Amino acid sequence: MKLGAFSISLSVKDLQKSKDFYEKLGFTAMGGNMEQNYLIMKNGSTLVGLFQAMFDGNMLTFNPGWDENAQNLESFDDVRDIQKHLKENDVELEKAADETTSGPEHIFLKDPDGNMILIDQHR
Repeated sequence: MKLGAFSISLSVKDLQKSKDFYEKLGFTAMGGNMEQNYLIMKNGSTLVGLFQAMFDGNMLTFNPGWDENAQNLESFDDVRDIQKHLKENDVELEKAADETTSGPEHIFLKDPDGNMILIDQHR
């Protein structure tokens, strides 16, 4: 299964303070916007999403169809195909994708320890 770009999405209390902190670690903003309360920070091939007041807790995020530079991949597994594989393997979904659609869609699931995983396809 090709899950695409990987990042960790952090629920932060103060976006500016978090941005400043991650910049001190060598990260730079590559996406998002302060006015919309989120930034995507990058250091090499490492991505950290900072989200203020958008969701509870932290989660692992995968973006089918994108590489770590948010560039389209020529070949990728659609989130609906990933969902089908997960269901066939008895993985419970917290939120399923609409299998009658195409294009952008997402699913949520939890690992055995309750860690949230978002598989978020943007195209």
